[in-house]
Amino acid sequence: MNSPLPPAEELALIDRELAQLDARRLYLLARRDWLLRLLQQSGAAAVRWGPAASGSPAAPAWSAGPAKEASAPGAQNVLLTLGAVLLAVAALAFTLVSWGSMGIAGRSAVLAVVTAAALAAPAVLLRRGLRSTAESVAAVGLLLTVLDAYALYAVGMPDADGTGYAAGAAAVLAAVWAGYGSALRTLRIPLPAAVVAAQLPLPLAAVAWQAGPLGVGWALLVTAALDAALALRVRAAALPAALLGSAALLVGAAQSWSAGSAAQALAPAALLLAGAALGVAAAWREPRVWGAALVGGVAAVVAVAGVARPELAPGWAVVAHLLVGLPLLAAVRVPALPEAVRRGAVGAGAVVGALGALASGAAVAPVLVARLRVLEEVWAATTPAADASGPGASAAVGLLLTAGAARWLSRVSARPEPGVLAVVLGWAGLFAAPVLLGFPVAAVFALQLAVTGAAGFLALRSPGRGAGIAAAACALAGAVNVSLGALDGRAATFAVWGLLGAGSAAGAAYGPAVRWVRSGAAVCAVGYATGLLVAAAAVTDLAVVWWALPVLAVPALVAALGPRLGAVRLPAEIAAAVSGVLALALSAGRPGTLALVLALSGVVCAGAAVRPERRVLGWAAGALFVAATWVRLAEAGVTAPEAYTLPVTVPALAVGFLRRRRDARASSWAAYGPGLAATLLPSLLAAWADADWVRPLVLGVAALAVTLAGARWRLQAPLLLGGAVLAAVAVHELAPYVVQVAGALPRWVLPALAGVLLLAVGATYEKRLRDARRLRAVIGRLR
Repeated sequence: MNSPLPPAEELALIDRELAQLDARRLYLLARRDWLLRLLQQSGAAAVRWGPAASGSPAAPAWSAGPAKEASAPGAQNVLLTLGAVLLAVAALAFTLVSWGSMGIAGRSAVLAVVTAAALAAPAVLLRRGLRSTAESVAAVGLLLTVLDAYALYAVGMPDADGTGYAAGAAAVLAAVWAGYGSALRTLRIPLPAAVVAAQLPLPLAAVAWQAGPLGVGWALLVTAALDAALALRVRAAALPAALLGSAALLVGAAQSWSAGSAAQALAPAALLLAGAALGVAAAWREPRVWGAALVGGVAAVVAVAGVARPELAPGWAVVAHLLVGLPLLAAVRVPALPEAVRRGAVGAGAVVGALGALASGAAVAPVLVARLRVLEEVWAATTPAADASGPGASAAVGLLLTAGAARWLSRVSARPEPGVLAVVLGWAGLFAAPVLLGFPVAAVFALQLAVTGAAGFLALRSPGRGAGIAAAACALAGAVNVSLGALDGRAATFAVWGLLGAGSAAGAAYGPAVRWVRSGAAVCAVGYATGLLVAAAAVTDLAVVWWALPVLAVPALVAALGPRLGAVRLPAEIAAAVSGVLALALSAGRPGTLALVLALSGVVCAGAAVRPERRVLGWAAGALFVAATWVRLAEAGVTAPEAYTLPVTVPALAVGFLRRRRDARASSWAAYGPGLAATLLPSLLAAWADADWVRPLVLGVAALAVTLAGARWRLQAPLLLGGAVLAAVAVHELAPYVVQVAGALPRWVLPALAGVLLLAVGATYEKRLRDARRLRAVIGRLR
């Protein structure tokens, strides 16, 4: 323990070092606490530190604790809200339960002291920066004022009218709360509460004074007007203004619609007009609330038209509303009006027009649908005339008024949507008007044909795509409807269908029209030609199977015209093909007639296949000829088709062989396909219907030979035809045994096998696709 330093100096040195160590230790401890708080806030799991400087073992791990799920302000707000609720419950229980156990002086003193303390405390709390606590105490104070008002009524004025007292109390409370909120502007609860309380005095007073529905409506409207004025300074008043104003307008509309005379409708009209003025004024003052002008415009229309409504029939009342509401669309041409007011007025006119169009369309639709009843008995001449005095005539007028307004709006706004509506509504009104007005049947057909033709002409000439599509759809709907109506009489059928067919043909030949319109007209022309021929055949009292012969004239004429049809050639040929299928369906009831129609259809296809661009129809012609032959043979009771097919197959294969020798690039389908199919396919059909084993065996051997020949010389037609026939024969021979095995197996085996197959296919899906592509490539290289 010897030291070169004197004891006093060494002691001073040790004290200084110990002080430095203490200071360092305090710094490290403070740093450690800060790091722990940081880890706790970030949700760290734990923190460890090493052994102490003295050599003590490592200290245990310290957990940072779970992350906090609520912030301090959030927890504070929850506690304050709970405290305010509990105080409110306590005050309510005191007022309702314990009130009667105290005298008048005690009651007044308790309520006055508690209410004054609750209302005064927020001012002190705000000066100390406790805003949330002040809000909670202020809410309790406001509730205490409500309880004060109730206590005053229960004790001091028990015989007073409850509704009237509630109206006065609401007014006083609204004023007190508004003053309190103005004095303590930092609080957010008093002013909105005052706005809510201010909604009650006038409506409650109207109920108390038994002012009736209109009185309540006026009270609501006046309150809404006050709210609208207040909303310029207090934004919270905007929503009550909208709600109460809408309620007042609903009351006025209900009273107007239930009025029994024009005099009774005047009072509701005044309420509606006042509401309309309020809405327009709000939109004039605040551009963002253009919806108020829209609602006001609709209310004005209901007010004015509602005066005339009791004196009119229901349908004409709709017309009256349209006459009042549609002029509002003219606001679009009044630049002096503010944008919000102009937009709202146009929207109101559009709403009235849409509702009127829907009401009128609901009356017109049954007239158009009624013609479906003609299909129950064709050519019965039972179409009734409509009643011109009913609501239908007014419906036509309503549609035409709306169409005219939409047309004017489309020209002014240069937008396509009103033009489309104008076309649809105008067509519906003009098309249904002759029926609704009770015109004679001939006049009805004449006018409806004129309207349909006008719609078709508009579709041909309309430069706008939207209006053109709408006109085309209207023309098609009109043509279908008037065609159904024409089925009521024979003369009407020929006259109407003939005129529509001629008009369709003229539209298809109109060069300047767009292609899709001309194509549709061509299809309609072919359809009407087919219908006329069927009707002509029906007039002659021929059997139905013979109707097919005149129908075949349509595809024959289209095939003869060919290139002269120009751009509409393809749709016309497709429609003609449908007519040919109809001819086959008509002749299916008698084998002899069916064979004749098949042969004539083959002649038509062969004639069309003469042109190079329609060579593909040669295959259809061959198939039809073969089908005609076999239908005739089946009618004759032939059971051995090979006797007729082999004499054709041998020379056909020889011709194909010679063609392949002259032209090595010729397809095997063109060379050998017809010859092989002529025998293999009929024999296959016969084999499937044959219970003996000889024919399937011989056919299977022949198909195997054809398949091997196709594989040997790499020819696609023999390979595929022979393979397909061979597979079909194998399936035919195995089918009985498969049925037996399937019947002997449990029912769960087949679903299990299907599941295993799906799993196997799914597991090797990519490899299957690759194999399929490889097989397709191999077949594609064959000739």
